[in-house]
Amino acid sequence: MKDKFFKFYANLPLNLRREIVLDLGEEKGGPVTWEVAYREINGNTPKGDEILEKLIALKFIPTE
Repeated sequence: MKDKFFKFYANLPLNLRREIVLDLGEEKGGPVTWEVAYREINGNTPKGDEILEKLIALKFIPTE
């Protein structure tokens, strides 16, 4: 799934990468931009795994 995220991210216009894509809630870090999502997912962090799961659940990242 990470590969699909990276492919999707690569096709995002640069100005959209600074937009907030989801909110993890205050206890988990708050709003997440596409740039933050990329760094967390690329860094294989637990937060990155959570972000990826949520992006898939929200159907931002295609599963097929």
